[in-house]
Formats: sequence, structure tokens, C-alpha cells
Amino acid sequence: MSWGKTLLLMSFLTALFLGIGYYFGGTGGMLFGLAFAGIMNFLTYWYSDRFVLWIYKAKPLDAKKHKNIEKMAERLADAAGVPKPRLYYLDIDTPNAFATGRSPAKGVVAVTKGLVEKLDDKEVEGVIAHEIAHIKNRDTLTQAMAATMAGAITYMGHLFLFGDRENRNALSYLLLFIAAPIAAMLIRMAISRSREYAADKTGAMISDPLGLASALQKIAGAAKEKPMRGNEATSHMFIINPFSAGGVAGLFSTHPPVEERIRRLKGMAR
Repeated sequence: MSWGKTLLLMSFLTALFLGIGYYFGGTGGMLFGLAFAGIMNFLTYWYSDRFVLWIYKAKPLDAKKHKNIEKMAERLADAAGVPKPRLYYLDIDTPNAFATGRSPAKGVVAVTKGLVEKLDDKEVEGVIAHEIAHIKNRDTLTQAMAATMAGAITYMGHLFLFGDRENRNALSYLLLFIAAPIAAMLIRMAISRSREYAADKTGAMISDPLGLASALQKIAGAAKEKPMRGNEATSHMFIINPFSAGGVAGLFSTHPPVEERIRRLKGMAR
């Protein structure tokens, strides 16, 4: 992900904070929005990866217990031409994974308990290759920043909603509970859809595309059968959206159709 897109994301969300602040608090609210945006831009740039790991209570992967995954990550990172990422473990039964870190040198790949236990080595390798591809392609900084800022938009909206009774009206609810979350969701969708195809392609080039295709099929099935619980602002970071995508949420999917991803990977294998 280019620096230009990262700066565009920061600028867009700053403008959104300013607009919300001005509507609810005039010039004073706009200044508060600007200060809030400045703080959030700083924190999300430097600490968004730690924030996401904290949300899911991620712990460093036990290198002795999971030697095969450590070796796998080292081999794949070498093939991709990036430093070996730090590996983290989420105590979650649903198979899934995500990558984070503001640069390849700070790369992190987090895998769930379900991924380690329910997928075979070839499938796990495909997933890790996909996540290392995100690191190589420099997607992880913008993904983590989008997740953190999307959560901040909702938080800021609640501050104004519950702190300013005079300005509370139907439009307030519309702005805070419909427009702002949708804006954040559209940002995540724009970031994620094209980058998932790119990460699939890069991952398939350093591992077995059929292993990744099989992993996507199993992870997608598990997500439908037993959706994860967590912060939906992070949905775009996972290899497959782990949360329920029914109803209105399904209209704003942060991932391309898994069937199309699998079709492309099988085409690469041929």
C-alpha cells in the first residue's frame, strides 16, 4: 500500500472528524475534532498494530510447540524477500489469520488456535504466505490504521451524542449511527478488496496455490458456521471476514467473493 494512500486515509478521516466536530460544536467542536484527529493519526501510525493485537489478547506463538510454523514462516519470508515476521497466537477456535505491522521490518502474523489445529500443513503454509504477502506489499500499516480509526469515529460520535443534549436530533442519530460507520466501512472495503487478490497472487507464488485455495474454502465455511466475536472494525485485516455478514452488513463486505479467489488460485496452479 503506497504512502499516498496512507496519507489520503489520514486526510479523509481528519476531514470527517472536523465535519462531525463542527456540526455538533461549531468552531470549538471543529478544533476538538482537529486535535482528536491529530492524536489519532499519531497513535494509529505508531501503535495501531499493538492495538489490534491487544483487542484479541494475542500472545507470542510458542516456538517450541510450533516449530513447523516457525520454520514455515522463515522459509516463506526468505522467498518473499522480507524479514521473518513475529508470530502471534489467538486463542480462538475459528480458523483465521491476519498480518499487521507498520513496515516489513516490524511485520507480525497472527494465527488462531483453530487455524493451527484444523488445517493441514499445506493449508497453514498457504495462509501464512498470504499474510507475508500483505507485509511484503506494505498493506499492513494502512489496514491497521483503518481499523483503529474506524473504531475512533464511532467513539467520537458517542462523545457528542451523549455529551451535547441541545444538538441531539434525528440528523444526529443519522450521522453517528449510519453515515459515519458506513464511511469507515467503505474505507475498509476500498483498502481490502484489491489487496486481497494481490496478496493471494503473491502468496501463491511463494507457496502452493492449491494449499491456499483449500485453506480459504475451509476458513470461509468455518466463518459461516461459527462466526468469531470481536471488533468488526478489524474485519478487513483477516484473510476471510470472520464475522457474520448477513443483512445490511453483507452489502459492505470487506473481502472479494471467496469463490472468485479460489478460482483464480486454481487457475494459477494450472
